[in-house]
Amino acid sequence: MTTRDQNVRTWSMLCHLSALAGLLWWPGAVLAPLIVWQIKKNELPEIDPHGKEAVNFQLTILIIYLIARVILGIIVGAVFGIGVLWGSPFAFVGGGFGLLSILGIISLVAIILAVIAGIKANNGEPYKYPFSIKFVK
Repeated sequence: MTTRDQNVRTWSMLCHLSALAGLLWWPGAVLAPLIVWQIKKNELPEIDPHGKEAVNFQLTILIIYLIARVILGIIVGAVFGIGVLWGSPFAFVGGGFGLLSILGIISLVAIILAVIAGIKANNGEPYKYPFSIKFVK
């Protein structure tokens, strides 16, 4: 394997794994793959499909997560409001825990799929994320 091929594989992997920056700062999940892809796509055109896949998937996850957060806020607000009206001190505990666990599952699936995609990219294989909306074509 040539040095260029190794660079392509490394930067392709980083397009996917840079999404883990979202663990430190939530916008990093979208911004980090976007930055890696934009910096290297002209120098190494082979990483272009990996960058597009990573950014599309992270944008999809962000939208799903934001929708779930809005629904969670509505549910928790409604349950808390009803609990206050009924005088229940445990009202804030009951609402939204199921949806909150779904948010955790969404995050876990996003992390696992990014790692799988990074491993595939490092092996020189293309990877298509499941349920990813194609924002960037």
